[in-house]
Amino acid sequence: MPQQSAAPVTFWSLLDDADRSAVRAIGSPRALGGDRLLFAQDDDSDYLLIVLRGCVKVVTHTATGYRAVLGLRGPGDLLGEQAGLEGRPRSAALYTVTPTRVLLLGLQRFRVLSGSRPGVARAVDQVLSRRLRESDQLRVAAAEPVPVRLAVLLLELAERFGEPGPGAGEVRITLPLSQDDLAGLVVSSRRTVSRVLEQWRGLGWITTGRQSLLIRALDRLKDQAYGG
Repeated sequence: MPQQSAAPVTFWSLLDDADRSAVRAIGSPRALGGDRLLFAQDDDSDYLLIVLRGCVKVVTHTATGYRAVLGLRGPGDLLGEQAGLEGRPRSAALYTVTPTRVLLLGLQRFRVLSGSRPGVARAVDQVLSRRLRESDQLRVAAAEPVPVRLAVLLLELAERFGEPGPGAGEVRITLPLSQDDLAGLVVSSRRTVSRVLEQWRGLGWITTGRQSLLIRALDRLKDQAYGG
């Protein structure tokens, strides 16, 4: 059974005030609308970025044309660090999900900064370590039934991107994610995810809309995700 997740720890949260000021000094802020490409898979772009506001999805495209969402990143997350720091092409594409503000960091300037500020270097190492653990956890979670994986995902989205709903205890997730996106995030098929969502709608646990999902029975999803 998956463990209940803690509040997300981000690159930005790992820095002290002085390190944050130093990172800001070498960065260029940029605002983008929703559904915009930040960088493409196999790109050799020489920059990293930090999400300041909004949500970004990590997407991979296979040679057969299949597209899967590998993850969602939010405020405080560092992106492009693995390929950028190792000088390799991007292994996935990044798209904005919502209107987003990012801080662009030139690769060479960031390398120099990391070399001169141990706190920044430690934060990068911790981010890389956490990403490896996330990959391991995803492989373990793949053995869980789809309803469990989907409940865990919705609870994580509610914690990080949710806002109070109209009723007591309700949470609205206002991310324009398709059922294909949700299926990619839980490593399942769209048909299976659609069937689970339909069941939960019938039970009154959720209400789905074109651009949002309302969790009406948070405790029921917690029972589904973590046992009750």
